[in-house]
Amino acid sequence: MGNSKPRVDVPKNVVDELDLADRIYAKHLADGDKSVLKSLQYHSWDENGPQVATAKSLHQQAEDLQRQANLAYRQRDLLCGEIDNSVKATRDLLLGIYRDNPKELSQWGFDVSDSPKAAAKKQA
Repeated sequence: MGNSKPRVDVPKNVVDELDLADRIYAKHLADGDKSVLKSLQYHSWDENGPQVATAKSLHQQAEDLQRQANLAYRQRDLLCGEIDNSVKATRDLLLGIYRDNPKELSQWGFDVSDSPKAAAKKQA
């Protein structure tokens, strides 16, 4: 015996939901004036249906931009390793040169603090 009240799920994934919306809108258009969805008072497919393609296009654009951003971050990180080494080597060299007056490092853009480093707090 079948379920008297079957469950009809709406996808939680935006891509899957947009694909479903695309199929619904296509059926609505194919049925024309006889579409049962014409009876919707609110959330009309005649108004919202054309926006499905725009939403899918914007989603694809966002995905492409995210891939570009991830690539740019990876490329940046490859460069930052050597740059970090240069910054630290410069600090170390300048600290040796200006051992008696470390405040001189501020001329090179370093933040020089006289205050002692805060002690690490012990966790209970």
